Amino acid sequence: MTRVLVVDDQFLIRAGLVGLLDAAPGFEVVGEAGDGEEAVRLAAATRPDVILMDIRMPGVNGIEATERILAQAADRPPRVLVLTTFDLDEYVYGALRAGASGFLLKDSGPERLLAAVTAVDGGDALFAPSVTRRLVEAFARQQEPADTVPPPDLDVLTSREVEVLKLTARGLSNLEIADRLYISEATVKTHLNRIMTKLGLGSRAQAVVLAYETGLVTPGG
Repeated sequence: MTRVLVVDDQFLIRAGLVGLLDAAPGFEVVGEAGDGEEAVRLAAATRPDVILMDIRMPGVNGIEATERILAQAADRPPRVLVLTTFDLDEYVYGALRAGASGFLLKDSGPERLLAAVTAVDGGDALFAPSVTRRLVEAFARQQEPADTVPPPDLDVLTSREVEVLKLTARGLSNLEIADRLYISEATVKTHLNRIMTKLGLGSRAQAVVLAYETGLVTPGG
């Protein structure tokens, strides 16, 4: 059973998401929030597996809420799946940098949404990696140095881990990376886990963002 917290400041959208999840087998809605402040409080109280996070909300927005939720999380932090109205959204980029596991367009169909929740809950390949790559490429080079924390040193990674990180940033799935490097899919997952541990990252999305911001891969390259 995947435990989900739904966060959206629009009542009808929030109610629709709750109704969809409640009606689908394998999902349990543990709470719903209408703003980021309430989302932070409920995340601590209910400890969901996945949070469907609206990004543009008055007061505490989805980026700040994501940062606060992940910072205070003990044990296994929740997976944050950002909901947005359009794919090239600078707010979504900020949420991915903050640790969100992926994002989904609000006009996605019910099956796509349920599949996305299941994917991020399982820690599998970032949902819609090719779209995420376009988003990261569009905004990675627009960040002012003063607004960003210096990236970690990639020298802590082995040469194979660097290869896996590069291919991940290019939007390849674990299976595609395995085929490219002639290794098993399980080995790819092991490399990714080690990469995220060494670099202090909480999600595959953060690894993609980091690969662009450090210049390991370049937009359009």
